[in-house]
Amino acid sequence: MIRTSRRRWLAAAAAATLAVGLAACGAFRSEYTFSQSQLQAALERKFPFNKRYMELFDIQLTNPQLTLDSVRNRVNVQFDATIDNKLFFSQALTGRFALDSGLRYDEPTRSVVLQDPEVKRFDVQGMPAQFSRQLNALGGILAEQLLQGYPLYTFREDQLRIAGTHVEPGTITVLPDGINVKINRP
Repeated sequence: MIRTSRRRWLAAAAAATLAVGLAACGAFRSEYTFSQSQLQAALERKFPFNKRYMELFDIQLTNPQLTLDSVRNRVNVQFDATIDNKLFFSQALTGRFALDSGLRYDEPTRSVVLQDPEVKRFDVQGMPAQFSRQLNALGGILAEQLLQGYPLYTFREDQLRIAGTHVEPGTITVLPDGINVKINRP
């Protein structure tokens, strides 16, 4: 009788171990999809964005608004912009800054980041005419140099570990209502 109980116990333990192992394999996430509202919330946590450029301009971007362009596989982001330079302007200039960008995965930061952002609009209220060309050039530099690689979403460490193995995000696709990130199998 003891042998029968022990055999049953061993069989039950083996079945439970097998079930846990199969469940772990089946639990592998092959993709993550983030809704536009999740991305917007993640983006808002990273603002305001303050940067001093060339020791001349203090730039602040606030109130980011994210829209998705699934047809072009790009994201659009608009910000309120404030540019200050006590040497050239009597008061800070304010306006609206808009860009669109591709996305890529950045392994060191575990983030989906802006890739090749392009300025679509840089409207500044009260801009002196003599600075118009320079300010538009500054907007292009801001997009290309300061916002290139800017994180849109950062993965938690546990999102990139499957059964103790590190996994890497692969293809990133912009959807009409979110972003889909495929996970490469280990």
